[in-house]
Amino acid sequence: MSQVMQEPVRAAVPQQWRQPLAALLLLLLGLGWLFRDTLTSMVLIWERSETFAHAFVVPPIALWLIWRRRHELALMQPKPSAIFLVPLAVLGLGWLLGELVSTNSVTQLMVVAMIVLAVPAVLGSRVAGHIAFPLGFLFFCVPIGEFMMPMLMESTADFTVMALRATGIPVYREGLQFVIPSGNWSVVEACSGVRYLIASLMVGTLFAYLNYNSMRRRWVFVGVAIALPIVANWLRAYGIVLLGHVSGNTLAVGVDHLIYGWVFFGIVMLAMFMIGARWSQPEIEFKGERAASAPPAAGHLWLLLLAALLILALPRLGLSRLDHYEGARELNLSAPSLASWARDSQALTTWSPVFENPAAQQLAVYAKDGRRVGLHLAYYRHQGYDSKLINSQNVLVRSHDKAWARVADSVKAVDFGTAGVVSVRGTEIRGLAGAAAPRLLALQFYWVNGHLTSSDLRVKLYTAMSRLQGQGDDSAAVTVYTVNSAENGQLAEPLLQQFLRENWPAIEQALQSSRHQRP
Repeated sequence: MSQVMQEPVRAAVPQQWRQPLAALLLLLLGLGWLFRDTLTSMVLIWERSETFAHAFVVPPIALWLIWRRRHELALMQPKPSAIFLVPLAVLGLGWLLGELVSTNSVTQLMVVAMIVLAVPAVLGSRVAGHIAFPLGFLFFCVPIGEFMMPMLMESTADFTVMALRATGIPVYREGLQFVIPSGNWSVVEACSGVRYLIASLMVGTLFAYLNYNSMRRRWVFVGVAIALPIVANWLRAYGIVLLGHVSGNTLAVGVDHLIYGWVFFGIVMLAMFMIGARWSQPEIEFKGERAASAPPAAGHLWLLLLAALLILALPRLGLSRLDHYEGARELNLSAPSLASWARDSQALTTWSPVFENPAAQQLAVYAKDGRRVGLHLAYYRHQGYDSKLINSQNVLVRSHDKAWARVADSVKAVDFGTAGVVSVRGTEIRGLAGAAAPRLLALQFYWVNGHLTSSDLRVKLYTAMSRLQGQGDDSAAVTVYTVNSAENGQLAEPLLQQFLRENWPAIEQALQSSRHQRP
């Protein structure tokens, strides 16, 4: 009977790893210093948003996953690869474009991708491939995913209404608001389930990696981790409304319904992991050859490090030299004077769009032949993360608004005369004060240095091009609206279209006048 003697684990770093690890550490420190503002903004989002609080544990988990592979990595030979400098340069350009349009998700995604690509650049693709999952896991640091919220809210409302009707409870629905005999309900951001989905995806991905070797099993489990929280959130929402209904609105109508939701989600996740563990597979033993204990060519390694730092510094340098536009930070935006429409001093309604920190905004009401139209302009300049046109907080109606609710959204083709036909967003808005509450129809679009669009993506592209050309980032949201009553319902949209067709040149002139203001 022979005894297999295991070689004692050495505490010292293998010789062939010493210089590459030092170079990688220096590259990561340099990257962290160059993009410190982006990394700081990412951490601040983790801190203030419950949706992304899980990101605090992502870097430690990734490091632990790499540490588990330390004995296998010690047998490998790091080989720097200059080919990865090319995608690093592309990511730097992506970060620059993200900064030009003040888009956190883009800049943060680019920086995390830079961190990941720094590993194969310095240590080689073979080493990076061996720790591909821990490196990919770092992308859960990026606080992204809230763009799914409107779609998830809509699907939650669809299922809840369908389930209530299937159980014999009559429902009247408008948008995300619905009424049942026992009371009124609405689907808000907290009901979307996006928190459950993101948390389940992160934990489910980690579970699949640690418990399965088969890629098929891993992908199946990840698919379940995506689908299950969505369905569970539908059942949770239906259960809360049903519980409130049968209890006479004494249960699940306050903060307790959020507590019930998390308890239900926890039970569902526990069941998913218990079932998934039944098909777990033993870890495959790593078979590799010990690398020669010789350091790689030092000159090549440090030259690559210098080139990588230079490439990463270029977008920072470019950002400091771009956009010398000297438009005044504070400006005056006047309500345009219209040829055939008279300015009306009486407010059309108590409603107005919500825009955060514009450089200037203007609200005016115009009348013609007994018809009245409201015009709202929100003008942005020198945009940053605390003041920008495209922002999830810039909305027509907040979801928790107690006085107004969005009923329906659509796309309208509007003839702007000399500016051509442009697709704009049409939104029906309902007052919540009772049967006599007014209804409104609003058309909204964006103006970016002369370009008209209703697309958030095109706004970003136009803004980036304008800043790259040194023409600033002046842009505005334009909203026109009118009462959409039973008597006026068939006339509301033609009225707004007529207003824009006749008056857009004067409105644009007012925007251009603001654009050309100087300090």
